[in-house]
Amino acid sequence: MLDCAVETKEEVRKSRKYSILDGSAYSAMLGLTQDYIAPFALALKATTAQIGLLASVPNLAMALSQLTAPHLAEKAGSRKGLILPVVFMHALIWVPILLLPYMFPGQKIWWLIGFVTLSTVFASLGTPAWGSMMADLIPQWMRGRFFGFRGKICGLATLVFFFIGGAILHFSAQNVFIGFSIIFGIAALFRLVSWYFLSRMYEPPLHSVKEHHSLLHLVRNMGSSNLGRFTVYVSLMNFSVFLAAPFFAVYMLRDLNFDYMIYVAIIATATLTNLMFLTYWGRRADRAGNIKVLMVTSILVPLVPVLWIASHQLYYLILVQILSGFAWAGFTLASTNFVYDASAPENRTRCIALFNAMNGSAICLGALLGGFLAPHLPPVLGYNLLTLFLIAGLLRGLVAATMLSHISEVRRVPRVSIAGLLFDGFNFAGLRPKTLWQPGLCSVSRFKAEKLPSISHWHSAPVSELATASRSPPL
Repeated sequence: MLDCAVETKEEVRKSRKYSILDGSAYSAMLGLTQDYIAPFALALKATTAQIGLLASVPNLAMALSQLTAPHLAEKAGSRKGLILPVVFMHALIWVPILLLPYMFPGQKIWWLIGFVTLSTVFASLGTPAWGSMMADLIPQWMRGRFFGFRGKICGLATLVFFFIGGAILHFSAQNVFIGFSIIFGIAALFRLVSWYFLSRMYEPPLHSVKEHHSLLHLVRNMGSSNLGRFTVYVSLMNFSVFLAAPFFAVYMLRDLNFDYMIYVAIIATATLTNLMFLTYWGRRADRAGNIKVLMVTSILVPLVPVLWIASHQLYYLILVQILSGFAWAGFTLASTNFVYDASAPENRTRCIALFNAMNGSAICLGALLGGFLAPHLPPVLGYNLLTLFLIAGLLRGLVAATMLSHISEVRRVPRVSIAGLLFDGFNFAGLRPKTLWQPGLCSVSRFKAEKLPSISHWHSAPVSELATASRSPPL
């Protein structure tokens, strides 16, 4: 019995290491794909409305797929039984995407929308099962430090490979489709590496429960439950965010005629700032609660699209992106952590599935409406899209002002003022760029999460299929 316990503990320790390696490979894939799909579509001569469809249709398919994810996990017999096949298919789907400029007839943008939809479905089907498995592998007291460590490594991988992707496109400017094929091919290989490390992870046995709530039960009680109201809040916020988010790339590359290197610089600024403030917001969420962090960041998030109106000078947009990365780091961390805190273990897979389904539907509707409105709006300073950015910012502020006060913190935390939250214990040394490299320089195999001190219940948002905290913010 003792030998079995020791063996299981060793398997769990190794699985945490494999989780970091999986997340790093997955994040490398994200860096090469997530912010290059819209430029790829523009190179295929996509219209503004088609860019809206490219953002909306995959998210609608993702939302619908989430409703079947808990059932599929049960049918598969284990969580890994669902995770591994869909991750493998997610890797393979990049092959037809990279071949799209050369092999598919007709208007290629419609093929792209179809393949990206399949990619999004395969990427998200395993999300609830993955979140449930990771919650079992990482006990509550160590999640903050573990995911903070993991998040910095994964965020750094995303950033590095985003730069690499931009450099490849820059040097292949004479035949940009070759550049896109190269970065998407590398992305597929990294997703296969991610699949390998996921396959090596130990899956703890599911907790036996006599009763768990169905998705229908959770939907019916959304208005009366704290997590339900939070799900509605984040969904409405995502609707207002993605009313404009898919079109920032269009504004930069088509309207302002930025080249790929300037585009990379602007996007990477937010990503880097997001990564630098990951630990900053995590410590504050641990001390003051996730809702307090959301209250502060929900004031800042509506300002971002509005500030894009004032100027299109590079130095100014860099400053706006610094604010964006700062705000979205806290918002994403606190949102993901709150779902973990507010969901019971026996219902966590279904809660995550419902949360993702609601948000996917909201993103779909927002992007569809944005794509429809953009060509018909009166221009601001000569650009229709700036009008859309203004509307999106005002709508974000309205959602935050009316919804957030109806959600309560699920943990006992001390009362902290906004000034105290932002500035107490602030340490510029912790934000120096060199600190971003430190996790990558230490040996992952030596990471012993069991020996880390408890820092309460902060679960730094994992960079994974569940949440990509270090990805470039949606603006």
